[in-house]
Amino acid sequence: MRLAAALAFVLALAGGLAAAGSWRGASVFGLPVFALCAGAALAIQWLVFLPSFLARTEHFYDLTGSSTYVLLTVVAYLAGPGGPARLLLAAMVLLWALRLGAFLFRRVRQDGGDGRFDRIKHNGPRFFFTWTLQGLWVLVTAGAAWAALGSAAPGDLGPLGLLGAALWLAGFALEAAADAQKRAFRRRAGAGAFIDEGLWRYSRHPNYAGEILLWLGVAVAAAPLLSGWQLVTLVSPLFVYLLLTRVSGVPLLERRGRERWGDDPAYRRYLERTPVLFPWSRRGPLSGSADRGP
Repeated sequence: MRLAAALAFVLALAGGLAAAGSWRGASVFGLPVFALCAGAALAIQWLVFLPSFLARTEHFYDLTGSSTYVLLTVVAYLAGPGGPARLLLAAMVLLWALRLGAFLFRRVRQDGGDGRFDRIKHNGPRFFFTWTLQGLWVLVTAGAAWAALGSAAPGDLGPLGLLGAALWLAGFALEAAADAQKRAFRRRAGAGAFIDEGLWRYSRHPNYAGEILLWLGVAVAAAPLLSGWQLVTLVSPLFVYLLLTRVSGVPLLERRGRERWGDDPAYRRYLERTPVLFPWSRRGPLSGSADRGP
């Protein structure tokens, strides 16, 4: 019952955002482009879920998510009025999705799997919900950009567009560098060691810090093009922050880190001196019971 209620909540949230993002936006054959993209974001995940569940594989999960970003961002841009600001927004989403999708797909192929799915992929309802949640992730995260791409506002590039681009560039560089450093460390030290060098010396999750920052940049750049109910889509960076720090990102990895290295004094010292995410974040193990820490 809890899973069914969660699924209903996710679908209701997606429907509400689809309605808000479609407000006075571009349409095709009388249908709002934003709503079509919202529906397609979920439908694509469901289509790929079926063969993935039958094969009990998660290998195409991340690739499907990033491909959905690419496909629907192109659709939203082509259906909109264009302009420099919209071209910049589309480029920011596309570059992020192409880089991250290629990185994650290569990683899961090299590692032979993704530990997050070891139990989930054998449970049909839970696995289906995970794919549905990815559709919501795509919709909410890209929502501000998609709404701006189809809005009727002038598409000139103003100060907020430039500020957003700067924030996005900083976040993109941070995420890409952190991912590259961790892969290089894994190749050198193996999966049995924890990384505490490079950017990982200053943050336990610098890649997530970069992702939050870049989506904040997208929202800042999109804001001047939005009006009315479309402004609801600016929840995007807050959603990314909450998802990564409260649901599927930091809590999961911190727990796995505690299970793997919790008895290692060097790891405990690393936790005590290194912020969880940003320099002003708390240090030390996350609060809560022993199975919720790093």
